[in-house]
Amino acid sequence: MEKLYYQSPVGLLGISYCENTVHRVEFLDAPAVTAGDDGAFEKLVREELDGYFFHGSKSIYLDTACEGTAFSEKVWSALRDIPYGQTASYSEIARRIGSPLAARAVGSACRRNPVPILIPCHRVIGGDGCLAGYAGGLKIKEALLELEKSQMPSE
Repeated sequence: MEKLYYQSPVGLLGISYCENTVHRVEFLDAPAVTAGDDGAFEKLVREELDGYFFHGSKSIYLDTACEGTAFSEKVWSALRDIPYGQTASYSEIARRIGSPLAARAVGSACRRNPVPILIPCHRVIGGDGCLAGYAGGLKIKEALLELEKSQMPSE
């Protein structure tokens, strides 16, 4: 497993990858030391993240390897379907995957999402419309939602 560090507007990200597939995205507190030149995959990761953070790209096209329970994988798949700049509640996701009483379990699956941002768990909010839980903290969740909102065309 190799690691790439990316300085995003919401903080330093540690991206673990192997064979051109992202396995983990972590929010880091400490500064990273990088050495050497980026290879083709590292350049692709940077370009995709730059597109998302700085150029209004609505999708990030990187292969991910996410292993979890069958339920978690259903949740992660549903999260990918939440449109850029929009949100869905935990209970909405539970209904979408055919488990209408599993809102808390959806929250647990979101917490276990190994590749936040790439699988947009930041788009999941509480049933009352309030922000709730996020691996990077609520300030980062809010910043990601604001970033997406600011990139949406005005009506």
